Amino acid sequence: MIIDSTVIGTPIGPLSVLAGPDGAVRAAGFTPDPAVLLPLVHPPLRGDLRPRADLGPVSRAVASYLDGELTAIDVVPVHQHTGGAFMAHAWQVLREVAAGEPVTYTGFAARAGRPAAVRAAAAACARNAAALFVPCHRVLRTDGTLGGYRWGLDVKTWLLGHERHSDGKPTPATLPIDATVG
Repeated sequence: MIIDSTVIGTPIGPLSVLAGPDGAVRAAGFTPDPAVLLPLVHPPLRGDLRPRADLGPVSRAVASYLDGELTAIDVVPVHQHTGGAFMAHAWQVLREVAAGEPVTYTGFAARAGRPAAVRAAAAACARNAAALFVPCHRVLRTDGTLGGYRWGLDVKTWLLGHERHSDGKPTPATLPIDATVG
């Protein structure tokens, strides 16, 4: 199987995206090297990487998001291994968290139908391979601090700041930073 890959320039650094033959995102992350993402993809969904300058609708959605159309990424299909029914449901719930309206891990667990499963909600964020498209950056600690993010707290801070300002202009975020997930 061939997995198409591209690297998209963003104000916070390169965003690599892997897409399957159906055009669905298999993985995405803020790295200049798409090969770094391949281990995040479940083995049956992996393939040989084919670099492409443009992934069509996926690349256009990212460009629109960066230009301030924050819902553009919402329609991009994503296909990642679920690891179980809760994980699949939690990732779908993450896709429903609106830009500019972050939730806490506790709130996310409640939205996912398991209010006591805060650790499972945090694990869904940590195991998410499709950053940006499954916006785990929109989940904060209960005290409102950032918590963790695979691609770095500077990236999470920028994304949250960008989403608070729909004009698409990068604005420094003012959220406190705490490197622990909780």
